[in-house]
Order: sequence, then structure tokens, then C-alpha cells
Amino acid sequence: MTAPAIDIVLCATVLAVALAAVSGFGVFRAVVFFIVYGVLISMAWLRLDAVDVALAEAAIGAGLTGVLLLSAVARVTRLTGSGSYRPRVNALPAAIAAAGVTVALGWAFLGLPVPRGLTEDVARNLDRSGLENPVNAVLLNFRAWDTLLESVVLLAALIGVWALAPDSGWGGRAGVPQHARRGGVLESFGRTLPPLGLMIGVYVVWAGATAPGGAFQGGTVLAAVLLLVAMAGLLPAPRIAAAGLRLALVAGPAVFLAVGMAGLGWGGFLVLPPAIAKPLILGIEAALTLSIAVTLALLVLGRPEPSTEGGG
Repeated sequence: MTAPAIDIVLCATVLAVALAAVSGFGVFRAVVFFIVYGVLISMAWLRLDAVDVALAEAAIGAGLTGVLLLSAVARVTRLTGSGSYRPRVNALPAAIAAAGVTVALGWAFLGLPVPRGLTEDVARNLDRSGLENPVNAVLLNFRAWDTLLESVVLLAALIGVWALAPDSGWGGRAGVPQHARRGGVLESFGRTLPPLGLMIGVYVVWAGATAPGGAFQGGTVLAAVLLLVAMAGLLPAPRIAAAGLRLALVAGPAVFLAVGMAGLGWGGFLVLPPAIAKPLILGIEAALTLSIAVTLALLVLGRPEPSTEGGG
């Protein structure tokens, strides 16, 4: 099959899966199609040679987000007592509204002037960024504001999840206790895979300076490692009041903000001197990776539950 034919089939499949996800055939089926949609979108980014975006979409857009949605569906199903929960939404008005937004966005896009693009500007200033990967040069130097705010949004989302906990659960452990059969597959994976996952996660972060990768992709891999260990029952979920946990959660945004404030003495907020830009960025990425990994894992584990161990 030729490259144009592959692209046409991929685009048609993306549209068909997207339509299936919003067609109202049940929440569980919609979530499954959403996950498939995320995988297909990551393939589309690969076809555009945007490997960094493809990694992020596969790891976060399809992977972690899909797990969160499946967890939400399971919780809603338990609360409603129905295995075939369907939201009470009139599909026709929603479809009309979505079609209207699509037409408006298409009209606005076609009305824009042909963009010159920033590829040449980024390439011309890449040496000043301290990195060889142009994507991370933009995310952590030229447009670091966006990445800083994204890390804060993740933390705000976790606080929102924790805010749903009953008063009796505040200070307890995140989520419900996890148990696995001794000697079973899950426990075996929980013992053997984490070292490999840790190595891959650290490598993805380190490689982001020169190749596709970075804190969000590596943090997602490390979050999966933490979840695997917790699901295997090898380590209990942390108490949300633990000082070390809270330090890990704020480490990324705090280091990012500190470097940004230091930049005021060098020419402006988040302005990095070219001579030390790389070590500063690597320090930011290391702290971000820790915060992203812990935050994503805790989002999946869910709100804190009432303590059964005495004390909070």
C-alpha cells in the first residue's frame, strides 16, 4: 500500500472511530473507542514525523486518560447499580452543537493567512536553548510558560480529586487497598517489571535533550511503574498527608518557578542564559518527572479513603 493510501485509510479510520465514540452507544463503549482514537491519533502524529507528540498522545491521551475514564465508568456503574449505565443526554442537540462548532472552527482556520511557521526561527536559535531537540527547546525554553502552567494544572486536578473525599477519609491513603494473589501474574509482574520501567522512564527523560522524549513521557512511564507496584499489593498507597509525598507533588512546579524567578536577574522571567541553559533544563525536567509521575499515579488511584489503620 502506498503512503497516500495509508494516510487516507488512517484519516478515514480516525473519523469513524471518533464518530463511534460520540454516537451514544453507552459510556463504556465510548471510552473504549476514545482509547482507540488516541492510539490512532498517535499514529497520525508519527506519519507527520512528530514523534514527541505521538509519544505524549499514546502515553497520556490514550493510556493514562483512558485508565482514568475506565475507572470513572466503573465508579459510576457501582453508584447506579447498573452495568449498562447511559447518561441522560439528548444526542440530537449535542450533535447539532458539535457540528456548529466544527463548521465555525473550519471557517476560522480557512480564513487565516498562510502561516510562516516557526521552524526557521527555532532552528536559528537552537544553540542558545541548550538542547538539540527543537520540541523540548520550545517547551522548556522559548515557550516555557505553557509547560509551567501544564504542571500546575495537573496538580490542581489532583487537588480536585482529593477534594471529593469524605471528611473521614481526609489524610488517609489514596484509593482503596490493592490486593493480588500471592505468586500470581500481577504480583510477579509487580516484582520484575519496575526496574525495567524505571530504566526506560529515566532514559526517555534524559534522551529528551537530543531526541524525542521528555518529562511528560518519562513521567507517564514512571507513573505506570508506581501503579503496577501498588496494584500488585507490594507497597501501600501513600497517605496524602505525608510530607514527602507533598514535596514530590510540588517539586516540579516549584523548581520550574524558582528557575523562572532567577531568570529575572538574567533578562526576564524564564529567560535562561545560553551558557547554563542545559543544566537548568535538565534540573527542571528531573523535578517535573518526579511530580508528573506521582501526580498521575495518584489521579488513577483516586480520592483518599477512610483510614482503617488508626490515626490520619
